[in-house]
Amino acid sequence: MTGTFGGTLEARKVRISGDGLVGEARGEVELEGDVLVIKRIHVIYRLTTPAEDKEKVDRAYGLHAEHCPVYRSLRAAIDISTELDWMEG
Repeated sequence: MTGTFGGTLEARKVRISGDGLVGEARGEVELEGDVLVIKRIHVIYRLTTPAEDKEKVDRAYGLHAEHCPVYRSLRAAIDISTELDWMEG
């Protein structure tokens, strides 16, 4: 998902600064019988861009998941959520 978000930002010519774009994913598992099953995934994107690109960032963030093969493949079976931690820089 991070790659798709990055590609969506690149297509909009968003200038990424600082540490660039970092994605951190956490999964939550539950026991079904005697098997651990992934039930939820939460992805936090950490991104630094110039303030003037914030509108483009918000637009890309709102669009990226529906264009992501991983999200589209897993969403029926796993609850996937995202969060954007944006900083001006």
